[in-house]
Amino acid sequence: MTGTHTPRRAPLRIGMIGLGVISRFHLAALEQSPHAVLTAVCDHDPDTYAHLPPHIARYGDHRRLLRDAALDAVVVNVPNDAHTAVCHDALAAGRAVCVEKPLATTVQGARRLTEFARRQGVPLFTSFHRRYNAPVRALLGRLPHDTPITSLTVRYQETIEEHAGRDRWYLDPARCGGGCLADNGPNALDLVRLFLGDDLRVDEAVLRRDAHGVDRTADLRLTAHGTPAHVALDWSYPGERKTVEVQLADGRTDTADMLAGHTEFKGSLWHEYVGVLDDFVRTVSPTATRTRTATATATATAPGPDGLAVAELVAACYARADHDSPHPQEAPA
Repeated sequence: MTGTHTPRRAPLRIGMIGLGVISRFHLAALEQSPHAVLTAVCDHDPDTYAHLPPHIARYGDHRRLLRDAALDAVVVNVPNDAHTAVCHDALAAGRAVCVEKPLATTVQGARRLTEFARRQGVPLFTSFHRRYNAPVRALLGRLPHDTPITSLTVRYQETIEEHAGRDRWYLDPARCGGGCLADNGPNALDLVRLFLGDDLRVDEAVLRRDAHGVDRTADLRLTAHGTPAHVALDWSYPGERKTVEVQLADGRTDTADMLAGHTEFKGSLWHEYVGVLDDFVRTVSPTATRTRTATATATATAPGPDGLAVAELVAACYARADHDSPHPQEAPA
């Protein structure tokens, strides 16, 4: 008896550029993936990759990595202000890119990268890890199809000094792109897109900046197809709170606590970055074998990750805040 045999596709060869505080989640996802393998790393500080297996190639310059390493794709995990240049170099070298949010610190940079990727015919994927959070996916999957959402609230609150670790560039507005709106805003606004769709209008944005110009809080009001959305961001929150709450037309309220079941600091990120890598591999290799959960299947029609769309929303929020309050009140540093 004979039959057809489809050869198993070789794992996607991935290089990681930048080994900051989030890199351990990317590395863990790569270690357990049957569809992608870490081939090379790049960081200015050799201590960051001292623990890696000896077969992983090491570089101090991303341009050398792109030139010399045998790669199909790269994960870009450098400070926000370096995203545009590093992503451009990777796309020019024909490497698919998974970049940490935000895609760029300016909407102009995000547009240039998106257009360049289109011209090159190379995938450009932005990592919005919260859309792969299990409670978020479960909430989206159990929402009734015949009952509209009447309001949505996303809370994204933390103490940034605890989360930044040694990556102190988060607290430099020029390098971060601003503050909580520039860095946490993309994840929160991506969740609004995930639940309400792409037709979003910014109605109100109130920022509170500290003496260094870092926006420490942001209160955002948006509308999608007549449905109001509220995003509350806070970098001075005592502890951590990450939730999505929906109000339904029948009077019910349903909530996803992104931190539920995770007592370890940043513990939810372990499974979220498995989802990031899985989606990136699918984007680069659509025929790759993937294990899809019931909730992933249920949310397949929701808007996908779109770095440019979110960058445009962030820019619109900053523009609205500056228009409505050109001299916002300072928040405690």
